Amino acid sequence: MSFLRVENLCVDLKGSGDRLLRGVSLNVGAGEVMGLVGESGAGKSMIGKAILGILPRSAGVVDGVIELDGENLLALPPKVRRQRIGAKAALIPQDPLTALNPSRRIAPQITDRLVDILGWDRARANDRAREILAEVHIADPDRVLRSYPHELSGGMRQRILIASAFAAEPKLIVADEPTTALDVTVQKQILRLIRDMQARHGTALLFVTHDLGVVAKICQKMTVLYGGLVVEQTDVHGFFRAPAHPYSRALLAATPRHDDPAASLNPVPDDIIQAVRAEVAAADRNWRNG
Repeated sequence: MSFLRVENLCVDLKGSGDRLLRGVSLNVGAGEVMGLVGESGAGKSMIGKAILGILPRSAGVVDGVIELDGENLLALPPKVRRQRIGAKAALIPQDPLTALNPSRRIAPQITDRLVDILGWDRARANDRAREILAEVHIADPDRVLRSYPHELSGGMRQRILIASAFAAEPKLIVADEPTTALDVTVQKQILRLIRDMQARHGTALLFVTHDLGVVAKICQKMTVLYGGLVVEQTDVHGFFRAPAHPYSRALLAATPRHDDPAASLNPVPDDIIQAVRAEVAAADRNWRNG
């Protein structure tokens, strides 16, 4: 049974009618990892923001179902929806330096959610903050909790965001390219940490990335997007064995070969780009024609 079910999700740019997500459907089971892949601007992060109710003010959901643990979030009053999302879902953002408030110490940035949304007392929340920082391999939790973000390294800040996401034991986490702002060595450590934490807690994970190598390491299923349109959904082994869509095959062929640095780079051919753009245009025509 799916813990997260998204069906025919459509998001528009308010006031313009321009479509940003075009009938996106996906299912993520309890404890399952789904990768969202595609080029920049494909709509990967937009899906995560729609699920978590944090779309920019310029965008809005105009159709579809977002079902979390059997409950359609879009059918709930806004206040109730925020409470449900806050209790059951969390976000690991892309850039820890902008995600963390530079004027506040780390402790309240982890504990406020536990107190305000889950109703914990401050002492219990502080104990949980120490516990979860230790779980993400931070050696001196008390010192870190007293620190400001600028006093910590990039890898440490990302570990804090991971700890904060897992602190309340959510059933779903959206990880929005959480290794992009880190150097390669730290990326590997953070990716391994997310994978271990997800497995230990049995959390459903929606992993947004443009890196197919990351998908191969951490995901069971994947959704390939272009222009807000789903072009392929498959299990990860099936994708790397034989991707079905021409655009998916071109993306895979364009992936740099780390085992062969001298290999030529293969950009996605123009004819495939034109063909997938035609699919996007056809989806828009079908929508306008009802």
